[in-house]
Amino acid sequence: MNQLQDKVCVITGGAGSIGLATAKLFLEEGAKVLLVDLDPKALQQAVDELGSERVGWKAADVTRANEVQAYFKEAVSRWGKVDVIFSNAGNAGQICPITEYPEEVFDRLFAVHVKGAFLNCKYGLPQMNDGGSIIITSSVAAFRGDPGVVAYITAKHAQIGLMRSVSKEAAPRRIRVNTIHPGPVSNDFQMGIEKNLGQILQRDGTQFFNEQIPLGRHASPQEIARSVLYLASDQSSFTTGSTLAVDGGMSV
Repeated sequence: MNQLQDKVCVITGGAGSIGLATAKLFLEEGAKVLLVDLDPKALQQAVDELGSERVGWKAADVTRANEVQAYFKEAVSRWGKVDVIFSNAGNAGQICPITEYPEEVFDRLFAVHVKGAFLNCKYGLPQMNDGGSIIITSSVAAFRGDPGVVAYITAKHAQIGLMRSVSKEAAPRRIRVNTIHPGPVSNDFQMGIEKNLGQILQRDGTQFFNEQIPLGRHASPQEIARSVLYLASDQSSFTTGSTLAVDGGMSV
């Protein structure tokens, strides 16, 4: 307990299952948490569910620099400089061959995953205390090259390059920068992907993924959150520039 006592944490994608599970765990460990997401109603529901005086929210699009700057300003004005950034916002894109992949879908997915993480680092680092931690949610997709998901695969690979570069720049301030790579998670985001994939494959999409995971099941959001806590806390004090797979062995 108290691994994040009085630490100021910003979580993007904060109204989703992984963001919310992480916020809950961070609060249990003593943190102050600002949730960021697109939908004010979903954010308010998340804050109400968490039921803590140490949590707030700010609606924002992580692809817009002025909105990214605004939520860091909000966090600092509430609690002081930031200790942890969990860059977790994401979107799913489409499943189709590259020759049919819509350019606008590719652009939006790349903007959310890659530009969003870039802006979090660009505008977040000046607002951070030395010795802090940045965690970027990538995916098992960053280690794979599956057909039909070219935008998602490309964006998740790109996040590793971003992380590695920023980890070198932030190291003199003892700020650690890492990516976390979940496999399939039992949540609405993944279920939407699997429903579409199931229609394409003409079989159960969830079972299709489970067959590729050595541990034979999806992760829970809470299991991902526990690994995020490791990277956010001093338990990972000598870990930077790393890719942490939390995928049940799917990338092996």
